[in-house]
Amino acid sequence: MTGAVGQKRAVVVGGSLGGLFTANLLLRAGWDVHVYEHSRVDLVGRGAGIITHPELFECLHRIGIAIDASFGVDVPERIAFDHAGRIVGSVPIRQCLTTWGRLYELLKAAFPGERYHFGHTLARVDESARLARAEFANGATAEAELLVGADGIRSAVRGCLLPSVRARYAGYVAWRGLADERALSDVTREALFPRFAFSLNDREHMVGYPVAGFTRSTRPYERCYNFVWYRPVEESRELSALCTDINGRTHDMAVPPPLLRPELVREAREAARRNLAPQFAEVVERAPQPFFQAIFDLECPRMTFGRIALLGDAAFVARPHVGMGVTKAAGDAMALADALGNAGGEVETAFASYESTRPRIGSAVVEHARALGAYLGGDRSEDARRRHTADAVMREIAVTRSFTAVSGSAG
Repeated sequence: MTGAVGQKRAVVVGGSLGGLFTANLLLRAGWDVHVYEHSRVDLVGRGAGIITHPELFECLHRIGIAIDASFGVDVPERIAFDHAGRIVGSVPIRQCLTTWGRLYELLKAAFPGERYHFGHTLARVDESARLARAEFANGATAEAELLVGADGIRSAVRGCLLPSVRARYAGYVAWRGLADERALSDVTREALFPRFAFSLNDREHMVGYPVAGFTRSTRPYERCYNFVWYRPVEESRELSALCTDINGRTHDMAVPPPLLRPELVREAREAARRNLAPQFAEVVERAPQPFFQAIFDLECPRMTFGRIALLGDAAFVARPHVGMGVTKAAGDAMALADALGNAGGEVETAFASYESTRPRIGSAVVEHARALGAYLGGDRSEDARRRHTADAVMREIAVTRSFTAVSGSAG
């Protein structure tokens, strides 16, 4: 890594959304930035639906990314179905829904390709008084005045710094998928588009909303319907079986979609027909490649270490009920960039500012998400039951919420 004389350097480990938020902001602030991504191939095909919030749009604006009609699908309201498919409630909440792939495309296009390096698996990090150093399994190394770990829930950077910090399983998984609008019956399509919808069952919770289609189009009949379906899975025996792929390999949190055992997809579709509103059962049936992810909580006691900072899911992982994983990463990236700017690029001073706010906000987001998903995890308290009613989920799940810098409080 070499930049202009006197230009400060930054290494970003992790080339997903959090890493790209950070790299783009730092680059525009004058840093010599390089991104190192574990995957050997482009990430554009990964992920599914994303719920947007104002802080996310602020970050995109700072980077200089223009938002047009192709960015996402606007929904005017939320509805809830009963088991028979009847609408049992509605709430007028306007939101814009996009996809992980669309965000990745925009962020990746905004960052110089020669500064984004695929196939770099982190082996270890080290630091001196002046520099942080990353060593990769392929033999490459990178030194910089700043190193940012934005490498997600399985963060190798966090593993080097906080080896005892582990993600905690929540007791359930989320099945996800996208169904082409044109593959749905007219009755189902008219019921779901362009709405944010819910369907509840005992310890199950289905969320669905329209997003851009497989061709990235947001025009009618060219969109997709994204679903997230939470289902209980016992940890010691059932989760291990679910995470075993077609080759007999057991994964820790999810199985790559092409390696899912076909019988698991068949079982999921049968369960959808039994347990969900018929509109959602049809969406699950028509999704060409459903996949699942186990749901975890993760909290780090700190986010800065000398010249190394953690960001996004590398530091705090909140259950998806808040719909803020991507927005939280964008907030972390803006806070870090602002702190560095205010400190004139002095990392120690900037880290003190970053550490004084973001860990508390991360904890508040995790705590709120844990409360929203408590019933799904087996909590049968009065508060957990109340949050699992149709009216509560329509009003509380994935709504824009301002989290304060005091752990546990949110307004």
